[in-house]
Amino acid sequence: MAQKRDYYEVLGIQKGAGKDEIKKAYRKLAKQFHPDQNPGDKSAEEKFKEVNEAYSTLSDDEKRNRYDQFGHAGVDETYGAGGFNGYNGFGDFGGVDLGDIFGSFFGGSTSARRTKRGPVRGRDLQESITITFEEAAKGAEKTVNVSRYETCTKCGGSGAKAGSNPETCPTCKGSGEMHSVQRTMLGSFSTVTTCTTCGGEGTILKNPCEQCGGGGLERKSRKINVKIPAGIDNDQVITLRGQGDHGRKGGSPGDLRLHINVRKHSIFKRNGYDVHIEMPITFVEAALGAEIDTPTLYGKVKFKVPAGTQSETNFRLKGKGIQRLGGGGQGDQFVKVIVDVPKTLPINKKKY
Repeated sequence: MAQKRDYYEVLGIQKGAGKDEIKKAYRKLAKQFHPDQNPGDKSAEEKFKEVNEAYSTLSDDEKRNRYDQFGHAGVDETYGAGGFNGYNGFGDFGGVDLGDIFGSFFGGSTSARRTKRGPVRGRDLQESITITFEEAAKGAEKTVNVSRYETCTKCGGSGAKAGSNPETCPTCKGSGEMHSVQRTMLGSFSTVTTCTTCGGEGTILKNPCEQCGGGGLERKSRKINVKIPAGIDNDQVITLRGQGDHGRKGGSPGDLRLHINVRKHSIFKRNGYDVHIEMPITFVEAALGAEIDTPTLYGKVKFKVPAGTQSETNFRLKGKGIQRLGGGGQGDQFVKVIVDVPKTLPINKKKY
């Protein structure tokens, strides 16, 4: 098997290149080596296939991650040849399909028929948002900026340039698979692998869409309105169904998972759905009793401090805490009074 060139080298870009740089390099090379520009030139045709193969991998985040980690072996099951005697998978052994036998034990066929030519679900996205203590307690409506892939508005997701259509792959004749038979002293081994020319699609794009580069998706920035439910806490996650990347070939969109960060409050502290606060009172108020104003999430509230109250005594304000998620009432607020004891007492000096 001929040694494949590094995909980044094929496109003439660095490993950390962004999506736009990859697309720009692909367009330039695809135009340069396109068969229509080089009629009868087998070398240009091979380079055109190589460029398409490289772009097919590097433009797909999942494939690119596998390629960056494992090289060609991560995206091409036939690369490096595995299995018995350098053959990938199990085939026909004395008229018996070993793939079916091993598949019955391991929950699937060992052949390479893993090509997904039907609808492909969009990728889930992760974002975070910071809200105030009060917004977490009472709920709020916020706007989140999201960058996601959406169906290309120019080609409608087909990936083909306007006025053109994908063409049947000349290598696999539209099946998306490559079949081969190897004869050994143990019998005949047949393998079915994903077509390397079309990546299992069964079609190729001779005239890719200029807007999406043939991928069928384009990156868009969107503002999404989010309803923050009352009672949500720090580090919790809100899942927005269908707000992730759009799917391919009519596949459903992914979800957006929104991680919540709640700012600390200057005086309130949270414990579950209860709120705690420390309230300073004077020595006289503690000794003689008084009616005290204390802040809550819902405005100031008066409560009575009985005579003889000791420092660090807790008072409970029922229903003045945080709304429970999904309803079911509110928590309470606990007020810990801190008595400010004077260091010296005034002395009435009387002359006799």
